[in-house]
Amino acid sequence: MDNARFVDRLHARIAAVGSPTCIGLDPVIERIPEDVRTKSSSDVEAVEQFCLGVIDATCEHASAFKPQSACFERFGSAGVAVLERVTSHARSAGVPVVLDAKRGDIGISAAHYAEAVKATGADSVTVNAYLGPSTVEPYLEAGLGVFVLVRTSNPDSDAVQSNELSSGGTVGEMMASHVARLGANRLGESGMSDVGAVVGLTKSADGEALRGLMPRQYFLVPGYGAQGGGAEDLRPLLCEQGGVLVNASRSVLYPERGENERWQDAVARAAKAMHTDLASVMS
Repeated sequence: MDNARFVDRLHARIAAVGSPTCIGLDPVIERIPEDVRTKSSSDVEAVEQFCLGVIDATCEHASAFKPQSACFERFGSAGVAVLERVTSHARSAGVPVVLDAKRGDIGISAAHYAEAVKATGADSVTVNAYLGPSTVEPYLEAGLGVFVLVRTSNPDSDAVQSNELSSGGTVGEMMASHVARLGANRLGESGMSDVGAVVGLTKSADGEALRGLMPRQYFLVPGYGAQGGGAEDLRPLLCEQGGVLVNASRSVLYPERGENERWQDAVARAAKAMHTDLASVMS
């Protein structure tokens, strides 16, 4: 399975786990448990120990991990080295990795970014394709999966993505059509494409239209948990193969802890609850 397309490895992992649970690794130093910080000699070491602990606590429930590149890049070369080790640890547990980097350049710059993603060990990457198809192609040529920003979960996304075009449809729907065309020749044995889309759970009212435009795309779905999205909101986004990978970060990384509860146990409990909640909709 190591030589299979990214989308087929992801599809197999979701089937094996029984839930499309993606754990976002968005470490914020101020929110990392105090016992991790006090045992670490630096902030970047605390970030590493926290992320490794999260992976160990949640990997049995996770279909993917999604490290937020900025949370590591802010520490310079030391942070990038931590990102590489965190990615390696996730993959050694058999879990695919989506690097949330939202790259958006073209030409040789995009090719360099693609090689940088590969150097982290990630299996796929988020991309802003506003500059056109040549934003995406270098990552595919490098053997990576891609999730293109289409309908994002942030509240102010409506200012751009909901605008109606004179030719009909919205900006988000136009991007969805581009994604479907880009992914048409990148189908795996699962019937799904290596070119996926980012579609926020808080925008699921647009889900049926977007799924109609992108029947072969996996949707990377932020917005679950702390951002207000729930499992029932997934239904308009589903396709015959399932076709969703649902991300949560804050609600899993920083759950309320019971008295004397270890932070790893609290994180594991939150991940298990998410897994169970999502599985109930997928079955």
